[in-house]
Amino acid sequence: MPKHPAPRFALFRAADAPSLEESGVMESVPPSEAVLAGMQLMAGTGVGNGHFTRVLYAQGGMSLAYAWFKSGFPLPRHSHDSDCLYYIVGGSLRIGTEELKTGDGFFVGAEVPYTYTPGENGVEVLEFRTADQFDIKNLAANPAFWAKAAQTALAKQEAWQGESVSPSGLTKTEV
Repeated sequence: MPKHPAPRFALFRAADAPSLEESGVMESVPPSEAVLAGMQLMAGTGVGNGHFTRVLYAQGGMSLAYAWFKSGFPLPRHSHDSDCLYYIVGGSLRIGTEELKTGDGFFVGAEVPYTYTPGENGVEVLEFRTADQFDIKNLAANPAFWAKAAQTALAKQEAWQGESVSPSGLTKTEV
C-alpha cells in the first residue's frame, strides 16, 4: 500500500519542481566510516557543479525525477529500496560494459547496487520509481574510488561550468 493515496488526476510543471534535496523524497541511510571519509574528501571539490536534479512528481506510491549528470561525473556505487526504471533523455552513459544513448534505458531492482558514468557530453535521465519515498545507500567503500572521484571533480570544474545546456538542449531554468 502506498504511503500516500494516488490522486485521480494531477499535473506537474518542471518549473515548480523542487531539487531532490529540497523535496524530501530521498532519505540517506547512514554511511559506513569508509563512505563517510570519502564523502568528506569530496566536500571541497565542487562536485555539486557536476549534477542537477529535480523531483517532478512524488505521490501515490510512485515518483518521477529528472537528473542531469555532466561529463564524467563520479557517481558512487549505491542502491535504493525501490525499483527504478531509467530512460535516457539526452547524452549517453556507460553502465558495466554497455554504452547507452538517448532513447535507451535500464531497470534497477530494489536493493541492487549500481553505478554508471556519464558520457563525454553528460547524460540526462528520467527516473521512474515504484515509491514516493525512497532511500539511498552509498556503497562506495573503496578509498581509491573516492580519491579518483575527488581528483575528477576538481579537474572537471571548468568543463562543468561550460556545460550550461544539457545534452537534450534544455537549460537549468527550463527543467
